[in-house]
Amino acid sequence: MPSDIYIGTLLKSLIASKPKGNFLELGTGIGLSLSWMIEGMDAESSITSIDNDSELVKSVSEFFGNDKRVNLICDDAAEFLQRYDGPNFDLVFADAWPGKYACLDEVLDLINKGGFYIIDDMSSQPNWPEGHDENVRNLISTLEIRDDITITKMDWSTGVIIAVKIA
Repeated sequence: MPSDIYIGTLLKSLIASKPKGNFLELGTGIGLSLSWMIEGMDAESSITSIDNDSELVKSVSEFFGNDKRVNLICDDAAEFLQRYDGPNFDLVFADAWPGKYACLDEVLDLINKGGFYIIDDMSSQPNWPEGHDENVRNLISTLEIRDDITITKMDWSTGVIIAVKIA
């Protein structure tokens, strides 16, 4: 399910606030959010986008594969997060199960102080499987009690949470 135009423009604006930034997208999909994120990047920024569907990664690489700032990886995001040892990120858009409902500690540990953690689809969606609303409530509760981030829950677009790493 691709993100909508609202999350795209939000991502573009937040990324533009981080010159020379290092960004991560978990869940490349068809590349819609990635295109917005790239649009917000300056010439010295970089983005890594992960998806476990090789056909999607191949398709997206046809559009962005020549951009030296873009690193498209076909991998399981959970495995990527567990073994990643590069520089931390200034913004992570978690649009896949890993980094959102799994591996939350791992992904938040990879965000620089002052960096953003963005998730969408927090409002009820017609395509949610039965019981997914409980996953969302549990995630929100977990984010609310953490002391290393501050969050804003927005009843906007598909339901967005913006977290900023504070510790």
